[in-house]
Amino acid sequence: MKDRGKSATRAIPISVAVSVALAGCALGPNYHRPAAPKAAGYTAGPLRSPAAVPGLAGGAAQRFVSGRAIPAEWWRLFHSRSLDRLIKEALVANPDLKAAKAALTQARELALAEGAVLYPSVTGSLSDSRQKINDAAAGNANYSQYMSLANASISVGYVLDVFGGQRRAIEAATAQAAVKRYQVRAAYLSLTANLASAVIREAGVASQIKATRAILAAERDQLVLIRRQFALGATASDAVLAQEGIVAATRATLPPLQNQLAQLRHQVAALTGRLPGEGKAEPVTLADLTLPADLPVSLPSQLVRQRPDIAAAAANLHAADANLGVAIANQFPHFTLSAGFGRNASDIDGLILPSATVMNFGAGITQTLFDAGQLHHRRKAAAAAVTEAAQQYRSTVLTAFRNVADALRAIESDGAALKDQAAAENIARKRLILARTQYRLGAVSYLALLDAERTYDQTRIGVVQAEAARFTDTVALFQALGGGWWTHGAAPATPASDTHASAKGE
Repeated sequence: MKDRGKSATRAIPISVAVSVALAGCALGPNYHRPAAPKAAGYTAGPLRSPAAVPGLAGGAAQRFVSGRAIPAEWWRLFHSRSLDRLIKEALVANPDLKAAKAALTQARELALAEGAVLYPSVTGSLSDSRQKINDAAAGNANYSQYMSLANASISVGYVLDVFGGQRRAIEAATAQAAVKRYQVRAAYLSLTANLASAVIREAGVASQIKATRAILAAERDQLVLIRRQFALGATASDAVLAQEGIVAATRATLPPLQNQLAQLRHQVAALTGRLPGEGKAEPVTLADLTLPADLPVSLPSQLVRQRPDIAAAAANLHAADANLGVAIANQFPHFTLSAGFGRNASDIDGLILPSATVMNFGAGITQTLFDAGQLHHRRKAAAAAVTEAAQQYRSTVLTAFRNVADALRAIESDGAALKDQAAAENIARKRLILARTQYRLGAVSYLALLDAERTYDQTRIGVVQAEAARFTDTVALFQALGGGWWTHGAAPATPASDTHASAKGE
């Protein structure tokens, strides 16, 4: 008996060594990060850098700098302390960002838990029981006896990962943790960009309200003048009615703008983790912002490494590849090793006696013989999931390149639009001044004055809108390029290498 015990004990490390040797092969595809698109640029033609428009808050000249890194805190390029404070507050209090971080912690813990399957499981037990045995079933109704049993044992179980199914499952869980990691970065980027854009649009709407009120004041002054002329018989009543209509129409544009301003302020409050009625953020005006002069434009080959949504899609593809390996491995036999050592005795004290020793050793193999095609169809489903993840990755890449192209063209066109709007506003202002002078002298009709007023009103509001557009276009470009999270220190890790780091909590 002692020789059998020794030989069985020696068999365990031998079996483990064999399993480790066999474990060098993991079934299923080995993940390879998709190659970056071979594109020389983002747009079909060359881009023209917007020229300066002097005298306007959003009129600074801008130039595209290819290959330059984006600062991690890119919003500081606008040189607004109020914007910096709001974003700092949002990064601490925003619930969506907190939820994304909690999801990352959950995914990391699940990946670490999945990794435990590569190690043996060891369980221990200690029990002491007493029971009464009645021999009435054997015809001896007068016989009964109390029996005690004490047990102390340790059991060891180990699953041999011969075909790599367990390692593929760990790989899938680790890749899912990487997906969550990049989703945290995407939430960070979305929060900062949405908040900066909301603050700029709030400033733009506030500027429109200010300009509209100035226009309304001028129109009311003109109405006073026309009423005087009507009282003196120098003009007809339809001129008074027309001017009153203009004043009313201009005044009617204020409530929608005020409602839009309130909604933007509510959005800013929500992004910073506050209720709409809680506190009041310091308002930001367009004059408080500085338009960044140099616009970093990453190379197309770098974009797939920088955009967190692309990296998340790549990690999701990695997880799908690993799950296919799990599905393939499940079609092959499963091998297990087990061992147990313990002591049984009629009482606790007897457990220390040599004769109380019990032990067992075993090995098992399990193979599905018939499952009505379940494993086969699960494998085909996993293969389809790989195709789905690959196409989702490509769609994400296409969307990312489109976002960058749209932002670049918007910067180019809105820069030109601001220049044209400013020129149109300048001409319309001169024409209005001339028309008012001529109308007072009776040189032109009221219709000519009316047309000049309408043109000036439109061009003045257009300038304010074009100014705000240049700021929001710049925010959109920083967001489209990935937001510069990788410039905190190290260069951006590839999704493949970052997948393993995410499970370790790095």
